Amino acid sequence: MAYDKFTILKSKAVPLPTENVDTDQIIPARFLKATEREGFGDNLFRDWRYDVEGNLKKDFVLNDPTYSGKILVAGKNFGSGSSREHAVWALYDYGFRCVVSSFFADIFKNNCLNIGVLPVTISAEFADTLFAAIAADPTTTVEINLPQQTITLLATGASESFDINEYKKDNMQHGFDDIDYLINMSAEIEGFAASR
Repeated sequence: MAYDKFTILKSKAVPLPTENVDTDQIIPARFLKATEREGFGDNLFRDWRYDVEGNLKKDFVLNDPTYSGKILVAGKNFGSGSSREHAVWALYDYGFRCVVSSFFADIFKNNCLNIGVLPVTISAEFADTLFAAIAADPTTTVEINLPQQTITLLATGASESFDINEYKKDNMQHGFDDIDYLINMSAEIEGFAASR
């Protein structure tokens, strides 16, 4: 299933400095019954956003109108735990297009790249810089430049480079998942098959 193309994203950012956030915290297991990608955003961080009676917890960052944006700046070791891709579906469905952290669990990072949420790994020092800037000014803008592979705090120009697999980078820029990539090559595949 194709997703939004990703080239350059300029957005405010939502800070979540909590470390070791696992996929069950991102989307609790009881919400994994659906097989379509829609609707998971409603239950993103469900147990952190709502109390047992279904009321919003005002002290959780997603419920604070001070913060908004398409970029989630997360604490170290984001996306650990199970391999459920539903965690990334929930982030995407909620509206996040990029998650920034100083460390991601490998399976979660790969799920992000397959679903259209760009995982940007930065140094712990630059993460601290981002958290401080967002705390000082929640309207501060962060630029994620995928072609250049840079993340920049536009107010100060502070910037850092990030790594990404070239194949996944190309797919993200075209809005392709692995199936879309193959479909896009169908003429070449048919030509190769015909020559055999």
